[in-house]
Amino acid sequence: MSAVLAEVSPSHPVLDRAREEARAAGLPYAGSVPPADAWALAQEGSAVLVDVRSGEERKFVGQVPGSVHVAWATGTSLTRNPRFARELEAKVPKNAVLLLLCRSGKRSALAAEAATKAGFANAFNVLEGFEGEIDEAHQRGRSDGWRFRGLPWIQD
Repeated sequence: MSAVLAEVSPSHPVLDRAREEARAAGLPYAGSVPPADAWALAQEGSAVLVDVRSGEERKFVGQVPGSVHVAWATGTSLTRNPRFARELEAKVPKNAVLLLLCRSGKRSALAAEAATKAGFANAFNVLEGFEGEIDEAHQRGRSDGWRFRGLPWIQD
């Protein structure tokens, strides 16, 4: 998976559907895609997977091989990274299709909005995130998320 190769394609069914749903919902970014579709798009070189979790999350929880890392927030208190857009721009071209991934899909939605405001017209949120939503037992990864779906990941 190469960041410089994942430039906008004229059309892709997954992205087209996500764009339509985003327009209908009034989302401030290009749209949202399920984890399995995000992995397929990244593997075929149609998109760049950008992990926006903190470095600590990636190290201790795991990460997707080949993903680009640009933290939306840092440290244990998850302080917002004021350089997010500049760091993103330094790592991927503005015309790239970006698939932004966080823990549950919430921070990555905010990151997709910020990327869009910074001129990345094809910033998509990866639904469910890496660990998934917290469940009734106050645990993650038991009903959804990248790891729950059995998609590739590695641990430091």
